[in-house]
Order: sequence, then C-alpha cells, then structure tokens
Amino acid sequence: MSPAVEILAKLVAFDTTSRESNLALIEWVEAFLGARGVTSVRVPNADGRKANLYALIGPTVEGGVVLSGHTDVVPVDGQPWTSDPWTVTERDGRLYGRGVADMKSFLALALAHVDAARAADLKRPIILAFSYDEEVGCLGAPGLIAAMGDLPPPAAVIVGEPTLMRVVSGHKGISTFVVTVEGREAHSSQTQQGVSAVMEALPLMQLVADMALEAEAEADRSAPFTPPQATMTVGMVNGGTAVNILARRCEFMWDLRCPPEVDPEIYVSRFMTAAAAADARIKARAPEGGVTVVRRSSTPALRIARDSDAEMLARAITGDNGMEAAAYAAEAGLFQRAGMPAVICGPGSIAQAHQPDEWIEIDQIAQGARFMRKLIERLSA
Repeated sequence: MSPAVEILAKLVAFDTTSRESNLALIEWVEAFLGARGVTSVRVPNADGRKANLYALIGPTVEGGVVLSGHTDVVPVDGQPWTSDPWTVTERDGRLYGRGVADMKSFLALALAHVDAARAADLKRPIILAFSYDEEVGCLGAPGLIAAMGDLPPPAAVIVGEPTLMRVVSGHKGISTFVVTVEGREAHSSQTQQGVSAVMEALPLMQLVADMALEAEAEADRSAPFTPPQATMTVGMVNGGTAVNILARRCEFMWDLRCPPEVDPEIYVSRFMTAAAAADARIKARAPEGGVTVVRRSSTPALRIARDSDAEMLARAITGDNGMEAAAYAAEAGLFQRAGMPAVICGPGSIAQAHQPDEWIEIDQIAQGARFMRKLIERLSA
C-alpha cells in the first residue's frame, strides 16, 4: 500500500460530514506535520467546532504554490453503499469510501509528499491549505485565505477537486439563500382569517423557476460551461402542518450558479424585490408574519486566465493543453479574488463525487503522486 493510500485510509475514517466537526481530522494532520518538524496554523470558526489549517514547507519567500483542499464531505444518509463508507475498500483497481474522490485523495497526496518536500532543496515553498465547510457553500475558505495573508504571496494555487488530473481553468460562482415565509394559521375553509405561508412561498419559488428559464433562453452557447447559462434551482422545501390548516410557516432554499461573465446580483435583486413585496402583502393581513431571506453563501466564479502562473504551472506539470471549465463551484474563485492565481486539478472524477460507493481509480493516485513529485522538482530548480 502506498503512503498516500495509507494516509487516505486515515482521513476517510474521520466522519467529516459538513454537519459534523472536523477537528479530529485537523488534530491528526497537526500531529502528522508536527512529527515531521512542520509547524501548522489552525484557523477556527466562530464557535470553535471546526477549523481550517495551513502550513508552509520550505523557505518563507514569495512565489510558492498553495495546495488547497477541503476536509468536509457530503452525507451518506439514505445511500445504498455496499461497503462501509468510512473504511477505504479496494476492489478491482478502485478505492471506495466517502471522500476518496471529493477530495481526500488530494489531501492524502499532499501529506504523503511532505517528507520529500522537506528533503528537497526547495527554492520556493509549498503551502498546504485545508478548509472546512466547502460542501455547504465554501464557508471556511474566506477565513483561511484571510489568515494566510501573513505569508509571502504565492505564485499559484492548485485546488485539488477531482478533475482526472486535467487542468480546469474556470468554474461558476454560487450563492445560496434560505427563505422563510411566516403566515397565520386558520382553517383552510376560512382563507379570509389567515395567511398560508405555503401559498405565499409558491410565487417566490416560481420566480426562481422563471428566471432559470429566462437564463437558459439567453445563454451564450459558446461559453465553456455545461450548461453554459446561469442556473437556479429550489433544492429544499418544508412547510405546513396538515392539509386543512393554512400553513403558518414555509421555508425553502435555492441556489444560483453563474459563469464569471454573469452578474449574480441581476437575479438576486429581482428576487429580493419580489420577497419585499410578499413581505408587505403578508404583513397587511398578518402583522406577525412576513418574509425573511438569508444569503447563506456567496462564492465568486473562477475567471479563466490562460496566461496566469497557476495555469502555466499546472499545464507544464500535467502536459494538458485542453480547455475545460466546471459548472460546479469551488474555492478557486475565492483565492483568485484575493489576488492569487488559481486553477483546479486533482485526482478522481467529479462523476463519482457525492455518490453511493464513491470511488477513485488507484491509477489516479499514481498520477497524483507524479504531479506532486514534479511540483517538488520545479520548486527546487
């Protein structure tokens, strides 16, 4: 078993589902690095239940390379796994387990090459940057990036989301919203006595659907994203008590994913205007009711910059000269917004992410190891 696979098994064994704490994994990484003489910095969240971590290996100079990955994974609830999701299982040239593709294999590869990086004569540093809560809106990365401002500016950031070790140059941005509609309960035959929160929420959800159709109709078909347009979906809805009661409360969540050239505020402002109108309409009949909208996350898109240091580095190492962009959101756009050139490149396929029996080809681990060795060689030149 390769060192990377051994470390991957350790990382997968930690249940870092976004709703859980990731501190046990962070503590293990701290001990792993500390045993090798590498000082790491923990960046906790507000309540201390979760933390980011970064560590510099090599000289404290400008021009280093950040290896960025998130420690959290999506839930396994209700998925028909055929093996323990928290145990790495090998079958037919594949490794199975929650997070093996998205994206603990990249973390494992980065950690597995710490010894080689320390033994090399690095002229520029490697910076490990591990975040929390990427899966629920890239919530940890902004604090991590801010804390890393104390380091000399890096030349490039490699975000190791699964790309089959190909270079992905851009990704869409994402904003997520929690909308709560409060009405007044009454018998469903006496609609004049109450306000159904569900009925008031319906036009707002329909607006999301309408805007999505408009965006599709106006899409730039030459855009490198699939689908090319901004997308909007209502992902969760919860409301009501019984079929014969006007609902007192309805809550729904929706997301907005925009390519770099589309301003998300065009859609956000339309929704907020409609929500304000619904709020006033409800309050006119039930002053205790109304509509509240909480923007849960706002992650910028990654703009394609083919001449950036990150692009040139990743392409020189991989030999990939194609052009790919991702419809999902990632932390690369946050690094770019902070002035750090970034690309996405990591082992495994996004097609296996979030699935039951999530897997990664063992050969992808080998390709990732070659990437790490070549990176160390370049930073030592």
